[in-house]
Amino acid sequence: MAGRGGVVNNTATGVTTWDGVVPPECQPKPSILRLSANLTWVEAREPLHGDIDYNKTNGIGPGMPFANAVLGKDPKFGVVGLVPCAIGGTNISQWQKGEFLYEQLVKRARVAVKSGVYRAMLWFQGESDTVNKQDADFYKGRLERFFHDLRSDLQTPMLPIFQVALASGSGPFIEEVREAQLKLNRSIPKVECVDAKGLPLEADGLHLTTPAQVKLGQMLAASFLHSLCNNASSSHPTSPTYSFISNDYGGR
Repeated sequence: MAGRGGVVNNTATGVTTWDGVVPPECQPKPSILRLSANLTWVEAREPLHGDIDYNKTNGIGPGMPFANAVLGKDPKFGVVGLVPCAIGGTNISQWQKGEFLYEQLVKRARVAVKSGVYRAMLWFQGESDTVNKQDADFYKGRLERFFHDLRSDLQTPMLPIFQVALASGSGPFIEEVREAQLKLNRSIPKVECVDAKGLPLEADGLHLTTPAQVKLGQMLAASFLHSLCNNASSSHPTSPTYSFISNDYGGR
């Protein structure tokens, strides 16, 4: 979710840089806010996770194109508050209840809801869990437990979750993790899967390109809006709407 679109690695120096290109679909709007690292609301702009995933070089991710697509399709939707929590290169075991990343995520989410309502979580993670078979084998159970614990701690037992099935991975067990992701909605209600397989990758063969990130954000928005249409209780809120975005995107 942190996004590496437009991030280029200089093989000679090992230094990664972002090309700074922000597509029209990712442009800022006054009605798209983000919760900053210091827990204040600011106008959202790329790179969305710049002060969150600060140990890595951030570029374009799916968060801004998601928000822009939602408002483009439904101008009456309201203010969208994005709550970035992604840390690239992390395993699902690092997002279990009691772990630092999980507790930070819950803390930020609880601050955000003081200003609005939760509408969804977008989750894109798993590349690092493809490295060894044990992580891949335990992935489904750990992801289920994470979703259950998060809904419980946020007191939103039916929080819609839109997760991305991997387009790539850091190891040989990509299909094992993908299978777990694609089947999760059978065991947990209101979990939808958006498949990133086939979207173009950067030269590193791992991260999505900028156009692919834009496409993924639009796919997530389409799934999100479709779920609202199918939900009898999806009338427009009277308070600002906050779409809660969280997770790891990177895988290395």
